[in-house]
Amino acid sequence: MTHVPFLIAAFSVFILVLAADALGSWLRLRSARRQALRRQERLRARDKTPAAAPLSTELSR
Repeated sequence: MTHVPFLIAAFSVFILVLAADALGSWLRLRSARRQALRRQERLRARDKTPAAAPLSTELSR
């Protein structure tokens, strides 16, 4: 009786869990980068719009 099949199964599960964790982290990071780029583009587009004239002297103090 040998423990080789058990060892192979245990290491396989370990590798699968490690790969799933790495893939999940990579996908979350990719999503966060994409969201940051979109946010940055929105801010740039907002800054390029001409500034509105001041409403009144009372608000500009």
